[in-house]
Amino acid sequence: MATYQAPLRDMKFVLHELLDAEREFAALPGFEEVTRDLIDPVLEEAAKLCENVVFPLNRTGDQEGCTFEDGTVRTPSGFRDAYRTFVEGGWNGLSCNPEFGGQGLPGTLSVFVEEMLQSANVAFALYPGLTHGACITIDKHADEALRRRYLPKLVEGTWSGVMCLTESHCGTDLGLLRTRAEPAGEGRYRVTGTKIFITGGEQDLSENIVHLVLARLPDAPAGVKGISMFLVPKFIAGEDGSLGERNAVSCGSIEHKMGIRGASTCVMNYDGAIGYLIGEPHRGLQAMFSMMNYERIMVGQQGLSLGEVAYQNAADYARERLQGRSLKGPVAPDLPADPIIVHPDVRRMLLATRAYNEGARALIAWTSLQVDRSTRHPDPSVREAAADVVGLMIPVIKAFFTDYGFESCHQCQQVFGGHGYIAEWGMEQLVRDARIAQIYEGANGIHALDLAGRKLAMNGGRAIRAYIGSVSAFIAERREVPGLDEFLDPLAAALARLTEATQWLNEAARRDPDEIGAASYDYLRLFALVAFGRMWAESAQIALAKQEGDNSGFYRAKLATARFFVRRLLPNTASLLATLRAGADTVMALEAEAF
Repeated sequence: MATYQAPLRDMKFVLHELLDAEREFAALPGFEEVTRDLIDPVLEEAAKLCENVVFPLNRTGDQEGCTFEDGTVRTPSGFRDAYRTFVEGGWNGLSCNPEFGGQGLPGTLSVFVEEMLQSANVAFALYPGLTHGACITIDKHADEALRRRYLPKLVEGTWSGVMCLTESHCGTDLGLLRTRAEPAGEGRYRVTGTKIFITGGEQDLSENIVHLVLARLPDAPAGVKGISMFLVPKFIAGEDGSLGERNAVSCGSIEHKMGIRGASTCVMNYDGAIGYLIGEPHRGLQAMFSMMNYERIMVGQQGLSLGEVAYQNAADYARERLQGRSLKGPVAPDLPADPIIVHPDVRRMLLATRAYNEGARALIAWTSLQVDRSTRHPDPSVREAAADVVGLMIPVIKAFFTDYGFESCHQCQQVFGGHGYIAEWGMEQLVRDARIAQIYEGANGIHALDLAGRKLAMNGGRAIRAYIGSVSAFIAERREVPGLDEFLDPLAAALARLTEATQWLNEAARRDPDEIGAASYDYLRLFALVAFGRMWAESAQIALAKQEGDNSGFYRAKLATARFFVRRLLPNTASLLATLRAGADTVMALEAEAF
């Protein structure tokens, strides 16, 4: 059976040593009191909740799944009690607006709590995760009356929120959606249509469910410029937040899925349901992006969260499983065979997973700090620069993290051999659960296209120039640090490849727009490896300075993992550059009929 222990030591390394979070928070109005004396107890209490309350429900939740009968969805055994514990502990509002009952802590801190929650039980974590995204959207875009009526209960977690975009005929191309909204007077609308793949659209955890629904008004122009957003509650709320009549919102069915079976994935029907416009008419997609951008980081983090559980269990198994002898001769001569941790190929799989996990943890925390800076920093130029880098990183985190997360679960399952294919060890569930993250919140290929086709060109390429410049400056500033060249040289070579790829892509796209689509996936992976390399080089700098007298072995392990990354994973940037430069002809030449 799988086990999980929150990686608190590495989380504290990232927050306190890599990011110097206490100093960073002191410069952000409203976060001045978020010191280590607050940060560490939050992490430690979250770890207890995730390890002891949420994780034990992971396997049973997968086995039972959700059930649907007469329009009612029931979550697996134990989910309701765990959710109540989660809400009563104040975890739902950790980083939410204090004006509505939230604790107002930095997203840079809450992202670690979210990692633990998703490692413990990714299906369970989806319910509060979607609610938090709804809180962000309503707080930013809804009028004052809606904010005061709905946010307190959502922040508390008594009510939950969901995102309703997809229809059976349109997923990525939201311009095709057909759900409509008719004005009904007194600021209300009647929303009619059907949405599919709605996670948490119906469940038995919360008293009310607030649906953020994309729909078209009667005068809406065609395409995405004609989409509006509506708040459609399961129960109409009174001005004081009390529950009123049941709305014309119903669940038609739930999906039977490969993974995340403890999360209800619903077909939702809106039959003239009462809804309230959020934001301006025909600008619903812009409002939805407030939720989607948060959710994309959260979904990207699922790759890290599941990769962490996979690594922990595979490493434990590799230390205990006896099979064969070391190529250099017996390591445990008193035993009938050596533990498989002695075999280089097993170590290759484990170290790749560990290097990606620790690099991802650093990168997502650094990006979350940029999110906090983009909304809190008093200097407008700092806010702008932070927002630019967040825009670049969102597709990278969503796509690369979920790709490597699935691959990590697969590789760690491989460490178990045949036992990894058997349900009782828990590895096959991790593989199944991880697979959806590459698909929902936008398929990964779409995110690659977003990065290469849209984000690079925004504001005349300002963001990518600034990021490449910042990594170049990082390298130059540390050239005199003893022992760091072994990490800086591979990073510099990878950065040169990213620079070349960016220039090549800009020029090639002018000749043939298909070049963007053909190169985008490789470009995103190349970008991600450079971003990881930057985090690993700084981690190595810290570890080099602290390895002497390191009785725990933490910094020595950090250095060994950093070396593995820069020598065995970062060089993949060379093949990615060659692949994307192969051009669009290699993927577009075959006629459609020949496939």
